[in-house]
Formats: sequence, structure tokens, C-alpha cells
Amino acid sequence: MTRPIRSYALAVLISCAAGINGCNSQNEVCFVIEENPFIEDPALSEFTQYIHVLECLHVVAESGISDSKLLHVAAVAAELLDQDENGFVDDPMLEAALFQGQALMPVLNFEGSDAEENLFEFYEGDGISAVLYNEEIDPSDPGYWGADATFEEVLHTINHVGHVVIYPEAFSLQPNSSLLSAAMDVARGGQFFDMPDVYPEEAWYHYDDETCDYKCMAIEYLYWAIVTEMGILNDATTAEGIADEWELPSPELLEATDLLVHALINDPAYMIPLVAPDGNYCPEAVDVVGAHGTAPKLIEVLNLLGQQVKASSHGIQLHVFDDLTVKKVISYPQE
Repeated sequence: MTRPIRSYALAVLISCAAGINGCNSQNEVCFVIEENPFIEDPALSEFTQYIHVLECLHVVAESGISDSKLLHVAAVAAELLDQDENGFVDDPMLEAALFQGQALMPVLNFEGSDAEENLFEFYEGDGISAVLYNEEIDPSDPGYWGADATFEEVLHTINHVGHVVIYPEAFSLQPNSSLLSAAMDVARGGQFFDMPDVYPEEAWYHYDDETCDYKCMAIEYLYWAIVTEMGILNDATTAEGIADEWELPSPELLEATDLLVHALINDPAYMIPLVAPDGNYCPEAVDVVGAHGTAPKLIEVLNLLGQQVKASSHGIQLHVFDDLTVKKVISYPQE
């Protein structure tokens, strides 16, 4: 599948490699923050800010979300998709699934905001698997339990819109349908379609949200397994805080106890991200040759469906100059 948007990503990365705003230092995020290009969509009309992450994941945010937090969400998404940070999604099949599924990560000021109300009332797609609230985002503690939920909600989106679709034999969320569902039935001490009153003593995964059905339990289970293997739960405070739901805080415990899910997420065929993001995303690119000073040109327009549209249509408009620098690149040092 050929998509003109590759030039969009390259332009951003080249500008960073050229040293604009100190992109090559630690704790930096190089992404374009744009105005919401979907303002006429009733479901998205209350969002004001937008980042398109690596051509396949839309991040929209309300006006009250700071640049720091919005860029953190985009950086985490990019790091999960591009583990070697070369500017391209590691798994082309995952990239295609997120692109075609119109994967969308809404970032909201608070629960019940106008943006959330509109989203829930009017959204009719299948690209949203989770939302993030302002108070759940902490760029200074990437993925840390109780401080930053960015890893969890972005992973839910990538897994649900991506991996479940392209690798159903491995990650289907239905009972008796996949390697994941089989592993979860072992981890919970049995197959439960509803939350049991008491989990079996041998269970090490015991989710206790009564609103969460079997499929919800499975996507949460996949999240716990991945972040455990990443090593971000492996401290005494976190282990104690999550023990009522998940008893395997370390990679060593996961490998020794949950043999099925450990083998599943480590299978190279599925390219599951297992390196924890650090909130920095600014890959190096080729050197830029030429001096700025030419008129900008519109290089692509894209609507939410991933379709190229006319410049006069509603969509993303990115202007670049002859030296490949972009009109607006924000490199924000995370504190």
C-alpha cells in the first residue's frame, strides 16, 4: 500500500536531526502539534490539538492538555510502535492495521468533559479502545504505576486495534479462541465469563472490576504481561500496590510462573513491544542540505479515514520548505 504520508514523517525527523530546538538531547520529543483537523466531525469537534503518530495512530487532545503531556502521549505511542527508534513502525502489519482501523487516542481534561460527552454520543468507529485523562499523565514518571497511565491506555489501543486484528490465533479476546485466552484461563485459575466471588488460590491474575467482561479481562491481562516483561513493575511499592490484581511484578516471576503468556509475548513472530518507553522520541535522520528561506508547500492532506483529499477539504495540512524543514515542529524537553 502506497501512502504519501511517508514524506510527512520524514520531514519531521529531518528537522530534528538538523539540531532544531536541541532534538538530539535526552528527554526530547520531536513531533508536530497541529490544530484539530477533524473539527467538523461531531464526535471530535471539542478537541483542539492533534498529532499523527508514525502515520498510523491519531492523538487528539482538548485545549487544557499541555504540550508536555500531549507530546508525552505521542512519544510513548511512537516508542511502542518503533522500538529501535529509526522513525518507522517495526511491524508493517501492525502499522497497516492501525492505519486501516483508524486508531485514535483521545486525551481529555477530565471524566465527563464536553469532549468526552460528544465522543461517546457521536463516535461510530472501532479505532478507540481507551481514553486518557489529564490527571493520569505524568511525563516525569513514564509508565510508573499510580502516576502515569499512558503506557496502559496506549498499549490497549495498539493491542486491540492492531494485534488482535492481525494475529487472531494468538490474541483474539473471545473465550477458547486464542493463545491469549488459553493463557488467561490458566492465570485466573479457570475460565470465568463473569468475575467470580473468589478467585481460586492458585490464580495470579484476579481482576475485580465487575463491569469488565471476558474480552476486557483479556486485554487487561495482555497489558499486565507486557509491562511486567518490560520491568516497570519491579519494585516493592508497585508490587504491593498491584498485588490484589496481579501477583507477578518481575520478569523473572512472569517467566517462571506464567509460561504460556511469557512464551506468547516473547514470540518474535508477533513483535510485541517489550522495551519500556522513556518518553524520549526524536530519531536521527539524514543531514539537511540547503538554507531556509523558500516558500512553504503543501505536501499532503489526509482525513480521518486515511484517505488523501484535496487541499480545500478538511484534513491535515503540513507545509514544508525546499530544505525539508517543516512549518511547525515542537521539541519539548520533558522535566
